[in-house]
Amino acid sequence: MNLVKVVLASSRPISWVNTAFPFAAAYLLAGGGFGWLLVVGTIFFLIPYNIAIYGINDVFDYESDIRNPRKGGVEGSVLHPKWHKPVLWASAVTTIPFLAVLLWAGTAESSLWLLLAMFTVVAYSLKGLRFKEKPVLDSLTSSAHFTLPAVVGATITGGQVDWRFWLAIAAFFLWGLASHALGAVQDIGPDREGGLTSVATELGARATTRACVIIYLIAAALLFLLPSPAWIIAVAGIGYALNAARFWNVTDATASATRRAWGVFLWLNYLVGAIVTVVLIWAIS
Repeated sequence: MNLVKVVLASSRPISWVNTAFPFAAAYLLAGGGFGWLLVVGTIFFLIPYNIAIYGINDVFDYESDIRNPRKGGVEGSVLHPKWHKPVLWASAVTTIPFLAVLLWAGTAESSLWLLLAMFTVVAYSLKGLRFKEKPVLDSLTSSAHFTLPAVVGATITGGQVDWRFWLAIAAFFLWGLASHALGAVQDIGPDREGGLTSVATELGARATTRACVIIYLIAAALLFLLPSPAWIIAVAGIGYALNAARFWNVTDATASATRRAWGVFLWLNYLVGAIVTVVLIWAIS
């Protein structure tokens, strides 16, 4: 039971919806309908996928996490070394059966996207690859963690995916890119103390935060190009830019202050997610 608690705490339950919802929404919009494959895919991207993302990350980020004051709560656990091997095993045991089913039931295209998603999960944190320590690539890889489930959901049905989907994915990818970079700003101090590099440690707090604002606005602008009622989501998405813009003049010395922006970001996800859900239901009906 202790292992279960540790694994679940490491998987960041507050973020589960950010990977499960994109899969389920894309699956339904692509004409998949309600069925067992929707359930299996949604469960996979809800829990096992996040156990892998964050469990592997917590194992290989231990030296940084013990210096990070925001770790130990909903934003991530500090994983004691005695749990490292069990958590890695849990990541494998919970993901492999689901992967086998999704690869067997899916299309050739969805299988390629799914394998790419799992590669980014491992490559982000695993020693020897450590994409998270390669500035800009860290944000690109993190964004892929959230957008690729949607691509898998849309292609696993074998249906036609048109330009509107890819434009929405581009906007979603930019959102993920900016969100990761914004989160990295608050960790500049602990990351540097732990000898880690990130897009924020490389570019600095001010340049990174300003880039986040601009990227959020571009993501919203792309949504305005989609047919109505996508403009509602675009307007809601501007909230992310406004949240980050409050720290337009942040410095490396005050980077930890952006934790307030991250707190708002977490709640924005639920608000905007609710808006997206209503808009999608409206669009389908």
